[in-house]
Amino acid sequence: MKFRTRSSAIIGTISLIASLALTTASADEPRGPRPAADVKLTEVAKAQNPIAGAAGPRGTVWIAERAGTVRVLTDGGLSEPVLDISSETTTDGERGLLGVAFDKRLAYFYISYTDLEGTSTIDEIALRNGKLQPQTRRTVFTQTQPYENHNGGDIKFGPDGYLYIALGDGGAGGDPHGNGQKLDTLLGKILRIDPAGGRQSGKPYTIPRNNPFVNDPNALDEIWAYGLRNPWRFSFDSGTGDMLIADVGQSDWEEVDWAPARSRGGENYGWASMEGTHPFRGGTEPANHTPPVFEYDRNGLGCAVTGGYVYRGQAIPALRGQYLYSDYCDGTVRTLKLKYGKVTGQSDLGVTNGEVISFVQDGAGELYVLAIGGSVSRIDAA
Repeated sequence: MKFRTRSSAIIGTISLIASLALTTASADEPRGPRPAADVKLTEVAKAQNPIAGAAGPRGTVWIAERAGTVRVLTDGGLSEPVLDISSETTTDGERGLLGVAFDKRLAYFYISYTDLEGTSTIDEIALRNGKLQPQTRRTVFTQTQPYENHNGGDIKFGPDGYLYIALGDGGAGGDPHGNGQKLDTLLGKILRIDPAGGRQSGKPYTIPRNNPFVNDPNALDEIWAYGLRNPWRFSFDSGTGDMLIADVGQSDWEEVDWAPARSRGGENYGWASMEGTHPFRGGTEPANHTPPVFEYDRNGLGCAVTGGYVYRGQAIPALRGQYLYSDYCDGTVRTLKLKYGKVTGQSDLGVTNGEVISFVQDGAGELYVLAIGGSVSRIDAA
């Protein structure tokens, strides 16, 4: 995926997102199905390269801008920055402020960014009365990066209250170091850690006892799932707790992966032996491969899948329970109907928002679409 705008070049090449699933449906950039609902995109704000967002205190939505600022969405647009780390990050390659999240109590705010050396970093800042307390900022997690692409950077708190972290395979092309299939590196993984346990123990974080590789001397304890190329955007279904991961492909296949809420972790999504359901460069499918629930090729306009959320809002009843996603190059918002990890239907919503880089879910379950060119739009009933 390339970071770019229609009016001015924005540096870099992002190829991100993950592979997590049970059964597979395939499509060549679906365009034919009847729209799942009549919707429109309502632009609610303009930002400077908006890249991520999260539901904040008192019904607010906080929007992160790639260069390092965070603003709060109001009826009049975006506020002045409530946080500015622009002097601590860089937009070289695929770097920058890449993800934001609140814990379940909305007591702590987390930022995921690459520092000036390119190290993936997650910091925690306490809130009081809905406002950040800068003096409480502490670093929770770091991971060095060998290249300036495939940094991942998305972060989410799961239904279990733990922090999940998406890291790409380290970059370059074709996973030259084999990080996706290695369990002695955190690259090419979804991680699961406990920042609250760290605060209580004086450590950056602790590791949940039931992480899948805790008792494996040949694997790192933080790993929840592996075999990922670049899990750029992932989410949890607020209705079921299921996890969905969109993994940007190397050159041929984009994929969406699914794991049930009951999963104990440890899934191997196949990269770099597999790209979707297809052997990559003569690779052999791992015996424990969890294939994507959905994939599409690049014969159409698509080039890099942008994962979204299962819609659980009230404004568009016809969309409830459907997973919304897009593609950075195509920009069309589409949906998947899922039942027990199988795709039972797919649809093109007929709305496009430029180069879609991310989706945001507010506290009521309504969804926003972020375009790297600056548009922050809400998905409304038409």
